[in-house]
Amino acid sequence: MSKKSKQMLLNAFTQCSICHHSKGQWKNPIDGSSQGYKEIEYWVNLAKKLEEGCFDALFLADIHGTYNVYKNSREAAIRHSVQFPSNDPTLPISAMAYATKHIGFACTYSTTYFHPYQTAKLFSTLDHLTRGRVAWNIVTSYIADANENFGLGNKLMDHDQRYDRADEYMDVVYQLWEHSWEEDAIVKDIENDVHTDPSKVHEINFEGDYFNVIGPHMCEPSAQRTPVLYQAGQSSRGLTFAGRHAEGVFGMFPNIDACKKSVLSYREAAFNQGRAKDDIKIFPGVTVVVAETDQEAKDKFEEAKSYTSPEGSLALFSGWAGIDLAELDSTDNLVEMKTDAIQGLLSALVVIDPEREWSLEDVADYMAVGSLMPKIVGSASSVADELEQWIDETDCDGFNLVPVNQPSGFADFVDLVVPELQKRGRMRTRYSGSTLRENYFGNGEARLRPKHPAHSSLPEWKKNCG
Repeated sequence: MSKKSKQMLLNAFTQCSICHHSKGQWKNPIDGSSQGYKEIEYWVNLAKKLEEGCFDALFLADIHGTYNVYKNSREAAIRHSVQFPSNDPTLPISAMAYATKHIGFACTYSTTYFHPYQTAKLFSTLDHLTRGRVAWNIVTSYIADANENFGLGNKLMDHDQRYDRADEYMDVVYQLWEHSWEEDAIVKDIENDVHTDPSKVHEINFEGDYFNVIGPHMCEPSAQRTPVLYQAGQSSRGLTFAGRHAEGVFGMFPNIDACKKSVLSYREAAFNQGRAKDDIKIFPGVTVVVAETDQEAKDKFEEAKSYTSPEGSLALFSGWAGIDLAELDSTDNLVEMKTDAIQGLLSALVVIDPEREWSLEDVADYMAVGSLMPKIVGSASSVADELEQWIDETDCDGFNLVPVNQPSGFADFVDLVVPELQKRGRMRTRYSGSTLRENYFGNGEARLRPKHPAHSSLPEWKKNCG
């Protein structure tokens, strides 16, 4: 397939919460997330609608603390529903999987707050119940009060050390998923009263700096064995981690040029870890507002802006940045600040508009709809044009779609944009594989690719087999 005919992959990106990336939209009459996020029917109907549009996966983010940096308080985050309240993303998956046949489900799970033995069991169970349609977004977590919620003190482990620990964490789960059970361990020998051959189920006897796990894994091999692995690290250490482990990466790349640079960085990171450059699928996040005409879409966008919560946007930005924006003067130019804590976010602002003097009001205004995601507003044809441009110029593989309003924004995309993309040959018209990994990589690729480090993380019993 030539670059110009490359089909795009699509994830719906949200959270089991309210107005994920557009603060204040719970007030908008067309938004159903405030009530729906806590109802199983909401999630089941959303999954069915996305499958109708041949989406690859519904991607559920998650956090374990509150954004409490702004004004040194969590009050603004609570007041404006800044990813709060928030439910567990793993629990709706079984119901959604039961109601669908093809779409996958990615959910966020922290290596900081959950033990690898527990994580391995959870995702094996989900992979069984979904018949191989689950993915894990690996995070090390970044909110300090989440640390306190788990009894780990009021200070996060150092950034790079969190990744060091996560590397060892992954070695543990790889041994449990890939190496604890032989493929033919389940024998169901009625005559000899043997369900599982104990000689083919092995302890892993893992001993590391952070974890000691005997095993064996509690679950027999699932369709994918290891779930599809997602990660979003963009720091130098995060890129190394993604290059080693991730099969999918995502992020908020402000424009095409920034996305192109990130795509090259991720592919190079995979190559440096001994993998093929195309072993990683890359998904920039985009906020899409679509209607029958360009003008109607622009009107819908402006209408959405009338419901925004500027303080909620600043609370979110402060939480991400780790600095209290309330301490700054409203007219201060953030780009001129030299505070190390927020240089990554400030660089994104510069990329968005290098000529702009970014004040607090400017940040709040831009963040209000779709946070730092690029905004694509227009008719189905206009939206498709821009998505094609991103694919062709950046070599990304698809998008994490982040609508302003839910579930209507997803439905609008399925009803209007998907048929246009299918007509252009840029999206599948039907599913061909049976697992999520096959959705991403093609039929017959239900398991991790051979060069993935999970295959080299061998326990003693397997080493001894030669």
